[in-house]
Amino acid sequence: MDIPQKSKNKQRIIGLTGGIASGKTTITNYIRKHKNIPILDADNLSRELIRPKTHGYEKILDYFGNKIIENNNSEKIINRKLLRNIIFKHSESKEWIEKLLHPLIKEKMIEKCSQYKNNQTILLVIPLLFEAKFEDICTEIWLVKCPKELQKKRLINRDKISEKEAYESINLQLSFKEKRKFADIILDNSDDQNKWIKTIRELL
Repeated sequence: MDIPQKSKNKQRIIGLTGGIASGKTTITNYIRKHKNIPILDADNLSRELIRPKTHGYEKILDYFGNKIIENNNSEKIINRKLLRNIIFKHSESKEWIEKLLHPLIKEKMIEKCSQYKNNQTILLVIPLLFEAKFEDICTEIWLVKCPKELQKKRLINRDKISEKEAYESINLQLSFKEKRKFADIILDNSDDQNKWIKTIRELL
């Protein structure tokens, strides 16, 4: 399997994405263990950006109020699970917080990428890569493939939610079919992990 033409002869900035519970963390952990390349995770940057006393934290508190603060926490940390539940049920709140955080995450990721300018390859793990329009900072995009039924089972087991809630969470994101149009590489995580391991070994 060839490296996509657009990423030859320059630094490779790989954007790893895929639907919720498709296996991005498993694949990232494999790369972290077996390949010596910097890995930047959008979810981790998001956590940094809503820590107390940050700009994002203050804006979110102004919008949602103290109800999203963790109980019995002297540092007044935002309860991410509660916040996620709120925006899941209210599309206006979801749109508002995405408009706030996505540009901040992108800016932070670009800043951190510059710290690794001498590395031949960087991996960016971005769950909402297409939805948040991060394509322009990647030289190639790897998309994790996973059947919706398997996603549903993993999500129910991971988050202890109902089947209905799992389907709703999956359907909030762009479909695999839509994402496939813009991806350079497909990592098949349907049943046999040896498929995506083989692909990664060929590419990295």
